[in-house]
Amino acid sequence: MKAASKFLSAASAAALSAALVVPGALAVQFVAVSSAEAAVVRRIEVRGNQRVDADTIRNYIQIKPGKSFSSADIDSAVKALFGTGMFSDVQINQVGSALVVSVSEYKVVNQVLFQGNKKIKDAQLSMTVQLKPRSSFSQAAVDADVEAIKAAYRHIGRDDAQVTAQTMDLGENRVNVVYNINEGERTKIAAINFVGNHAYSSRRLADVISTKRSNFLSFILRDDVYDEDKLRADEEQLRRFYYNHGYADFQVVSAVGELDNATNQYTITITVNEGDRYKFGDINVDSSIPEIDSKALMSVVETQKGDTYNAKDVEDSIIALTERVAGQGYAFAQVTPRGDRNFENHTINVTYTIDQGAKAYVERIEIRGNTRTRDYVIRREFDVSEGDAFNQVLIQRAKKRLEALDYFEKVDISTAPGSEPDQVVLVVDVVEKSTGEFSIGAGYSTGGETPGPTISGSITERNFLGRGQFIRLSAGGGKRSRDFGLSFTEPYFLGQRIAAGFDIYRSSRQYKNGYDSVVTGGTVRFGLPITQNVTTQLAYNLSQEKYEFDDSCLDVNGNYDPAKCSISAPVRNAITANPDWIKSSVSGNVIYNTIDDVKNPHYGIYANAGVEVAGLGGDAKWVKYTARASVYNTLWEEGDVVGVLSGGAGYMQSYGSNGLRLFDMFQSNDRMIRGFDYNGIGPAAPAGNGQFDHLGGTTYFNASAEAQFPLPLVPESIGLRGAVFADAATLYGNSIPDAVNTGMNWRASVGVGLMWASPFGPLRIDYAKPVKKEATDDVQEFNFGISTRF
Repeated sequence: MKAASKFLSAASAAALSAALVVPGALAVQFVAVSSAEAAVVRRIEVRGNQRVDADTIRNYIQIKPGKSFSSADIDSAVKALFGTGMFSDVQINQVGSALVVSVSEYKVVNQVLFQGNKKIKDAQLSMTVQLKPRSSFSQAAVDADVEAIKAAYRHIGRDDAQVTAQTMDLGENRVNVVYNINEGERTKIAAINFVGNHAYSSRRLADVISTKRSNFLSFILRDDVYDEDKLRADEEQLRRFYYNHGYADFQVVSAVGELDNATNQYTITITVNEGDRYKFGDINVDSSIPEIDSKALMSVVETQKGDTYNAKDVEDSIIALTERVAGQGYAFAQVTPRGDRNFENHTINVTYTIDQGAKAYVERIEIRGNTRTRDYVIRREFDVSEGDAFNQVLIQRAKKRLEALDYFEKVDISTAPGSEPDQVVLVVDVVEKSTGEFSIGAGYSTGGETPGPTISGSITERNFLGRGQFIRLSAGGGKRSRDFGLSFTEPYFLGQRIAAGFDIYRSSRQYKNGYDSVVTGGTVRFGLPITQNVTTQLAYNLSQEKYEFDDSCLDVNGNYDPAKCSISAPVRNAITANPDWIKSSVSGNVIYNTIDDVKNPHYGIYANAGVEVAGLGGDAKWVKYTARASVYNTLWEEGDVVGVLSGGAGYMQSYGSNGLRLFDMFQSNDRMIRGFDYNGIGPAAPAGNGQFDHLGGTTYFNASAEAQFPLPLVPESIGLRGAVFADAATLYGNSIPDAVNTGMNWRASVGVGLMWASPFGPLRIDYAKPVKKEATDDVQEFNFGISTRF
């Protein structure tokens, strides 16, 4: 009785252990093995196995014939076999001198099928579920997959999607798993309400977050999907927005979404506590490392006394100080900002404390979730590698770089203990997203060389073959134009942070005054970042330009007939003198960019200064200088009114004996001044019938002032904004005979505009009325095109 009691206790304990490992009721039997006595068997028999080799099972249990074993050894053997995930049941019995291991194998999944899904493709769902062909079948995995599929549908706004699973027994221990999906109706967002905001309007805050109200474009944009993770990200965007505009005490009190089952629409309410607005007070650097000169480090600090508090400036200062100190040999130094609020005058004194941190090294960087993107594409965004000093600031910078690549829906970087106390493992978890685009569209342009209806198409891949390379193939045209292009960019040329690429293009034009052109060319370019806000670009350009008269302008002998077309003498001479022109040039640009949001700028400066030198072979020999800049500043925070001041200039000069060709000179466009036709101002020559051909010039200046504002009564989710502006420009410098209006005569216009952040890109319509012009100028009051004017 006592021995039997011990046997029952051991069997019960083993059954409980197995139940903790594998869900469900499992029968595990042990016979004639006492916890107090050891046993020896002569052989181990394996029964019930069909796919798994018997020797493999013997190796897992670690019990050997001829050697003693106990109930603890059998308990470990049971756990080991269940831990393989290959068996639904395990029984171990001692029968005489033999230990009998009886197993029931899980069935093998032959296929995983999806039925009823339209909004999410099979390939996407296959990546979501655990069960794969040739994997072991288990009901627990099926249940987990059902929940995973439901979660995938919630991410696209289909909260009521229903998923059921069924198995089809194929015999020979194989099954097909079929997930039946009823996708349901897509939920929408009826309203996004902000509570507690006073400094900024609800419309302005709605622009900050990525979740939008439903509108007639939502079926394309898909930005009206309610998602808990997305809402948490929106909270963080709001925090950063307020922190970067002086509100250091800002808090998101709550952010909740309530679903109206009757309408299947969410109402999102975000309650905030803005707090007071602060300015920077005294700024200091304090180092506990004697060899570091604190005063000398003040030159790299980007926070200045009297400026509005900005968390981004604090972060940039920490990075700058960390890099400077590391460059002085203190790789483990830590920079910690300490803020001291003065609640009476609303200032924050900031002291950057530099201490010698604990020595820790990066043992390895472990990357997970990248099924397409190569590991090295992710690793190269880190300024640290295996064996380097661990630096949290550089890790956060790498996270921002990875997010900026736009290859991933989500990037998380965490740490895990290494093999030694001073070792750290960096764990990078990413969730990839689609980076390929196919677009086709039609439009109408009032500006450019050939206005009118156009059609275009392109194939773009931003992460080509998972190597982080950019490639685009495009084609388009209209009634009088044809364009073809191929672009390729390698963002890390020769393993360095240098963007190298090339462009190949061919453009043909039929001009309205009676001549045609075909330009075939290519560019090899390099981009190099100098600082966080300054980059430089170098390029070699080679093009062949062919000009000829339109067939409608020629007589029966193929000669130009002035009775058929009215083309000025300078243009005719340029066509006949240089019908086939080769331009070989090198160009360089320096770009300064502090724009806060390229799609919807409110603050910052964009400036571009460049020079191009033609004459490395070819026919053209000239030097061209250009510069332009735009300054954005929010004029009225509550009303979301943004002011823009822009200006530009250009000058070119020949250094060869041939002088400047007419087609190489600057020509006006809508970026120079609105209210006038493309190439509609500047030096001109009579073309007959009271018409003039504009010849371009060697020098131009332009300036613009604009105010942008939201449209009343129009939901912000549609993306419409209005503008009022005033432009001024002059284009001059032309010594071609017969040219008139060659002096520095200024033109000016005023107008209104409508900007739309459409699904097809930023679009804009302008109506400009010239208030100062010359008699030879060509007026075009309406202009339609892209809205980005950097």
